[in-house]
Amino acid sequence: MSDQEQNFIRMRFNKNKVWVATGPDGKPDVQNGKVLIKYQLNQDHEYWIHEKSITPLPDDKTESGVASVKGTAPKVPKKKTPPPVETDDEPVPDNAVLIYTDGASSGNPGPSGIGVMLRFGDREKEISKFIGEATNNIAELEAIREGLLALRKKNIPVRVYTDSSYAFGVLTLGWKAQKNRALISDIKKLISKFKDIKFIKVKGHAGIPENERADKLATAAISYGIPPI
Repeated sequence: MSDQEQNFIRMRFNKNKVWVATGPDGKPDVQNGKVLIKYQLNQDHEYWIHEKSITPLPDDKTESGVASVKGTAPKVPKKKTPPPVETDDEPVPDNAVLIYTDGASSGNPGPSGIGVMLRFGDREKEISKFIGEATNNIAELEAIREGLLALRKKNIPVRVYTDSSYAFGVLTLGWKAQKNRALISDIKKLISKFKDIKFIKVKGHAGIPENERADKLATAAISYGIPPI
């Protein structure tokens, strides 16, 4: 379906208002039990979630709407406690700590490593750590946890960049994880300690220097973590 033909309707996902792609009948377009959503129509970021995760908004003109993909979403009141999600084209506070994370696994599961690059102004710190046998998802989560644990101050803005759809989903979009629940719970407790923390989903291997560096740190950790034969 082309962008010009794609329509969206306003619905609710968890506690957030989102735009849901519709089919010719004007109802959510369900594919393999999932629907396509966007948080803002004029951005490229989109996600596939389970159809049962969305619910209608109250039958009120100020709460609902229909728009094309090239339209502009109606303005809604700002939430007092927004979810820890931010798009990569929104301005980042000048005093924010930037954390770029990546995890790698040779075998999935197999020998795994994490890579983290932290930046605060002109200062940078790198973490490259072998974590033993693990899955790629665990490595991605561990990289995020290590990055957050490296920060002592909790009252300054923090932006976490990850190319893992899994980590982004279970930590910020309300995805229900079947595995790694204890690890996810630990990370969420860490997140709750920060005054201003948001996650940003980026494309992997897309030429973003900091994320490419995190990837190299993660893969390097595997090589020096495996003892020679």
